Amino acid sequence: MGNITASEVNKLRQMTGAGMMDCKKALTECEGDFEKAIDYLRKKGQKVAANRADKEAKEGMVWAQLSQDKSFACIVSLSCETDFVAKNDEFTGLVRQMAEKALATKAKTVEEVMALNLDGRTVADHITDLVGKIGEKMEVPAYAYLEAPAVFCYNHNGNKLATLVAFDKADAKPEVGHNVAMQVAAMNPIALSEKEVPADVIAREMEVAKEATRAEGKPENMIEKIAMGRMNKFYKENTLLHQEFIMDGKMSVADYVKANGAAAICDFRRVQLGA
Repeated sequence: MGNITASEVNKLRQMTGAGMMDCKKALTECEGDFEKAIDYLRKKGQKVAANRADKEAKEGMVWAQLSQDKSFACIVSLSCETDFVAKNDEFTGLVRQMAEKALATKAKTVEEVMALNLDGRTVADHITDLVGKIGEKMEVPAYAYLEAPAVFCYNHNGNKLATLVAFDKADAKPEVGHNVAMQVAAMNPIALSEKEVPADVIAREMEVAKEATRAEGKPENMIEKIAMGRMNKFYKENTLLHQEFIMDGKMSVADYVKANGAAAICDFRRVQLGA
């Protein structure tokens, strides 16, 4: 085949988003066959990803998206190596597209998100292409969703942290939902209430509480009771419903919600980059 023309290079660039020189090389190597050239570029991206597998991808973007009827919300996280790339328009645009598509399809897992169809190709393919173009490791470290009568989301400044909060009634107030979502972002609760705290966490904290009580020289017959008191403090600090409300330390989150309507919190999610 003859020389590759500039219009052909530009066409491939528009199709793939790859750099001009990369597109020219791909078309040259593939003798002008666009399908083979696209595969060539994809393989290049996969090679870059493999070469950078040992790199740390601590930067990136976390983005929460809410459905119009407020019954479903999701959080997509895409990581990269540098903050410079995390602010790149193509990178942030892909994250937003991923969130919109995950929302539209009500995706439930990372695997489902990676397999989503964006413009005729999978999310995984788009990420691979971007790795090939930019040259940094990228991955989806976390994905979360909530489905309930009412769901609210919060994107923290900087897009490194996002939260979701679900309520058991559709008439939950948006202001309440927003404030509780901010509470989750700020205070990082480990569970909704003591009932949802994992058994192994309870056992570990109880053991720590007992040892701390013994170290204070308390009588052995009082150890259990005092340790239980310490556990109640642990629940107050680490479970959402019992935490002090950040906007009014005189009440708990549960008290705040109850004072502002009949809807109750039924679940939450928190995704933070690097956490």
